[in-house]
Amino acid sequence: MISSNIMLAIPGGASIALIVVAVLLLFGGKKIPELMRGLGSGIKEFKDASKEDDSNDKLEEKK
Repeated sequence: MISSNIMLAIPGGASIALIVVAVLLLFGGKKIPELMRGLGSGIKEFKDASKEDDSNDKLEEKK
C-alpha cells in the first residue's frame, strides 16, 4: 500500500508535459525566459547570502 502511494507522487512524462503546456498557456512563450532569469538570480542571491552567513559564523567561532 505504501509503495503505491509513493509512485503516485512521482510525476511521469505525461504529467510533466501537461504542466509545461499549462505554464505556456498561462505565461506565454515570451514571458518564460524573464521568469527563469528572475528565478536564477533569486537562487544566486540566496546562495551568496548563505555563503556570507557561513563566513560570518566561522569568524565568530575564531573569536
